[in-house]
Amino acid sequence: QVQLVETGGGLVQAGDSLRLSCAASGRTFSIEAMGWYRQAPGKQRELVAICTSGGITNYADSVKGRFTISMSRDNAKNTVYLESNSLKPEDTAVYYCNADAFDDRSHRYWGQGTQVTVSS
Repeated sequence: QVQLVETGGGLVQAGDSLRLSCAASGRTFSIEAMGWYRQAPGKQRELVAICTSGGITNYADSVKGRFTISMSRDNAKNTVYLESNSLKPEDTAVYYCNADAFDDRSHRYWGQGTQVTVSS
């Protein structure tokens, strides 16, 4: 099992920056990738950014050039960060941390979500 705890959401104004963090604990050695998804009211959950354990990153077109994902490993704890710059009202959503792990089979884990609200 992997447990994910997100921090860093909040209310900001358009153009501001925000940093989200997600700490993973448990069987972190099995993690192959971590990422961030978001879900706005009335919309489906969508990928924001993902980072593999090898450092490969991928971003949604809507956040390219504004958001940066990074991941660190420290003993038994993995942490993934999302640096969000030039925030727009359309970035308002609940942001969920995600971890994809593999041991004898694939596992997908989710955090509880953190609200990001961008006012115009």
